[in-house]
Amino acid sequence: MNKQQLFQQIQKKQSFLCVGLDTDLKKIPEYLLDNDDPIYVFNKAIIDATAPYCVAYKPNVAFYEAMGQKGWLTFEKTVAYIKQRYPDQFIIADAKRSDIGNTAEMYARFYFEAMKVDAVTVSPYMGEDSVKPFLFYPQNHVILLALTSNKGAHDFQLTEDRNGERLFEKVLRISQKWASEEQMMYVVGATQAHLFEEVRKIVPHHFLLVPGIGAQGGSLDEVCKYGMNNMCGLLVNSSRAILYADSSADFANAAREEAKKLQQQMSTMLTKYLDK
Repeated sequence: MNKQQLFQQIQKKQSFLCVGLDTDLKKIPEYLLDNDDPIYVFNKAIIDATAPYCVAYKPNVAFYEAMGQKGWLTFEKTVAYIKQRYPDQFIIADAKRSDIGNTAEMYARFYFEAMKVDAVTVSPYMGEDSVKPFLFYPQNHVILLALTSNKGAHDFQLTEDRNGERLFEKVLRISQKWASEEQMMYVVGATQAHLFEEVRKIVPHHFLLVPGIGAQGGSLDEVCKYGMNNMCGLLVNSSRAILYADSSADFANAAREEAKKLQQQMSTMLTKYLDK
């Protein structure tokens, strides 16, 4: 799915919601544990319930790796289910990979050739040659970590060099030489909403993947006010608030209502900010 097609889905659904499939075996309803693959059963129910209200899904690979071989199979089955049943959804593998060129090439081959996801999150710390192999796939997207929503972001990302340029600004500026906004996206956390104006001065046209709404306390209105561009340019992720909206047998309906509520808020934001 290219940038224009993603924007078309945003316009069609009046939503820029990304549902994070960070599914924890210890948090799903207990009655599901009787199934051979309880995470997959849970994921399917969540996907079926939320698909009308979101434009993207983001399985966090760590939650599947934690279960070993069975977890990888669950991850593969989940991605295949989305692609088969909801081919209009943008699929992000939240893997945060980074390594030297030949290793990065193998990661890219797995996610883009074997899994056939649309995008993968990548760390920029090792520089251009660790990111380039992911960019050899022109129909896919690299989502580069730029300014994250965790407390530790202040340890490195906000530090300044002798010229006063912060590290996240350097990442944004230099990485634009590697690929255009058609292929490169950035992670910018909602808890850093006051810095979205600074981000947009450097990358005005790129899509931003925005975690931190909901459980982490980020403001959707502030993110949209300072981060939305004329193609929306935002994929706002919600994970825990949707996945664990209810712990009973009614969990899917609760997830549906939470996703619907966010979609309605996003529709208002699109009207308020998209053409401003």
